[in-house]
Amino acid sequence: GIACGGCIARIESAVKRLPGVTEARLNFTNRRLHVAWSDGAIAPAQILQALESIGYHSHPFRPLRAEQEEAAEMRLLTRSLAVAAFAAMNVMLLSVAVWSGNATDITPETRDFFHWASALIALPAAAYAGRPFFKNAWRALRTASLNMDVPISLGVILALGMSVVETAHHAKDAYYDSAIMLLLFLLVGRTLDH
Repeated sequence: GIACGGCIARIESAVKRLPGVTEARLNFTNRRLHVAWSDGAIAPAQILQALESIGYHSHPFRPLRAEQEEAAEMRLLTRSLAVAAFAAMNVMLLSVAVWSGNATDITPETRDFFHWASALIALPAAAYAGRPFFKNAWRALRTASLNMDVPISLGVILALGMSVVETAHHAKDAYYDSAIMLLLFLLVGRTLDH
């Protein structure tokens, strides 16, 4: 569940507060936490419990398990990226038609049709493609903390929600394209980072 530098600082400080811990260093790249403690001062299970209490799942390092988890995370990110890219391309096609029509002679019925078609593509795609962000945001909120994924999730959900309301009220503008493009670009970054 590590997503940003704030996660690193939160994890390291939580572990360093445990009695007997002399060092705690988290490597963001390989997602491994190195902890040193005084002999007999603390049980390793207490470290895992401390991490769980702040919303991060952990387990002792096992090379095969780590490889399997990394591969599963990469599959999730790749599938999410593909869905977001497909949806973004299609929603942008509809949005360009609306933008150019707003400048010329599009009828309100046609604009509403394009907005509803965009909603039909963007809403399920965002629900699927946004899972890496929504999952981490929910985990952070459950432990009464914040991470980078909370404002991302809020922004996407609010943009989509506002777009549905605007579309239902026959408004001139909707923001399905912005929400799905935001997810696409963030997923590109997260996938490359992974």
